[in-house]
Order: sequence, then structure tokens, then C-alpha cells
Amino acid sequence: MADLSHIDKQGKANMVDVGHKPVQKRKATASGFIRLNSKTIELIRENDLKKGDVLTVAEIAGIQAAKKTSDLIPLCHPLPITKVSVSTTLSDEGVKAEATVSCNGQTGVEMEALTAVSVALLTIYDMCKAVDKNMVIENIRLLEKKKE
Repeated sequence: MADLSHIDKQGKANMVDVGHKPVQKRKATASGFIRLNSKTIELIRENDLKKGDVLTVAEIAGIQAAKKTSDLIPLCHPLPITKVSVSTTLSDEGVKAEATVSCNGQTGVEMEALTAVSVALLTIYDMCKAVDKNMVIENIRLLEKKKE
């Protein structure tokens, strides 16, 4: 089994030193889904929820969340993010959120992409909770991570 990078020799939490790594262009994409009832989907489609434009607000929330990842997850490094894009797609079952994050840095941006998707979906949940008591957030996952 590979050693866990965020645990030191005494088993304590440890922020990994990435100072020796070269600065590289890094990019990660994540996605997730929120399952909604048909009434909620229709309300989103018609932009008829009391809290406003669900999909736009969720996308903006995801962008903000990516930029705050190191404030939320204790051992994540603050990164010089160069681009965050979050898109939401409404279907007959719910909403898919996808986020892509880029930076020029010494460590990857997968946590930022996963955080963006998570917060975008949580924002949808928050905006729809008054009309849908059975929402399910599912399948949040990393789709791609690369460096150049």
C-alpha cells in the first residue's frame, strides 16, 4: 500500500511540501449530479423559483468555492488559479454540474474542481429545498487531472 502523503511518520496530519516541484500548467475537471423531482425541474426550466435563477447562481457559487478551497480543506495549498469554469446542464432527471480549474503551480487543482462541483450542487439544493424534499446529490467525481 502506498504511503499517505498527508500523514507524517508519527501519524499526524501533515501539509505536503511542494516547494521542490516545478511550476507547471495544471488542469482538473470534475462533475456531479443532483436528482430532482419533475416539478422542481420544471420550476428551474421556467426560472420560476422564488430564490431566482438557480443554474446561474450555482455556477457562480462553484467558481467562488474553487477560489476558497484552501480555506475549507485544511491541508490544501492556496494556488494561483488562472481559470475556473462551472457549467450546469438541466435534464429530465436533475442537474449535472461540471467544473474545470486551471493554474500554473506546483500541485494539482483537483480539490478545487471537486469543491466547485460540490458547492454548485449544494447551492441548487439550497435554492430548491422549499419545493423538493427528496433531492439526492450523487456521483461527484474527478473526470480528469493533467499537467503540462
